[in-house]
Amino acid sequence: MSQFFVIFATDKPGQQLLRQQVRPAHRDYLRNPSPHRIVVRLGGPTLSPEEGRMSGTLLVVEAGSQAEVEGFFAEDPYVRAGLFERIEIRPWQLSLGNPELRR
Repeated sequence: MSQFFVIFATDKPGQQLLRQQVRPAHRDYLRNPSPHRIVVRLGGPTLSPEEGRMSGTLLVVEAGSQAEVEGFFAEDPYVRAGLFERIEIRPWQLSLGNPELRR
């Protein structure tokens, strides 16, 4: 049985250049998470309140377990490049909206 999880990751300070360099690989990975059995339902960068710059990542994924999500995210190009200062993964229950209706 699958469930939703939220991944919230915060960039290390001063890593805008690294984020820009790795972003194409990160986006490709999210669109094709094989061999992981993860479905990315929603995602996008979080922004710094002061400058509106990308400063982190927020993803809603569907998976069979938190261990699957941890394994999937450990291989994300951003994680492999050492972009994040902090990563939090939590189970999440959908109660409003529809992640199937994404652009």
